[in-house]
Amino acid sequence: MNLINEIENKTIKNDVLKFLETYGFKGLQEAMDSYVNMQQIYICKTRAATSKIYICDINYVEVHKHLITIHTAHANYEKYGSLNKEMEILSKYGFVKCSQNCIVPLTKIRTVTYDDVILLDGTKIGLSKRYASKVLLEFRFFK
Repeated sequence: MNLINEIENKTIKNDVLKFLETYGFKGLQEAMDSYVNMQQIYICKTRAATSKIYICDINYVEVHKHLITIHTAHANYEKYGSLNKEMEILSKYGFVKCSQNCIVPLTKIRTVTYDDVILLDGTKIGLSKRYASKVLLEFRFFK
């Protein structure tokens, strides 16, 4: 608490104390982790261009043959590669594989049904039986 007493701005100090009172130190750690994750950037490289995409902006990633499409609210980005390689990069940010050709971030899932994953924006993505139990398990325990 000594560090909090050193905060000179009274508004910030009061906000921090209220936050700690309501959510505790665990809540503060989760909020800081969430903020850090929101700042993470995914680099999409093609022969013609390199794009920076905030990971929190990615709605889902799909592959057809070796053409990977990264779907965001702002645009779709395409590049060549494998979904397994994308999963290696994105799994640490809460992405799960819901079918052989699609991965989604847990933060964007609204509902998981018997055969679909429904995203916050209403997009329906097929859920294969092979990945259903893992998606359901991770979705249930995701904060």
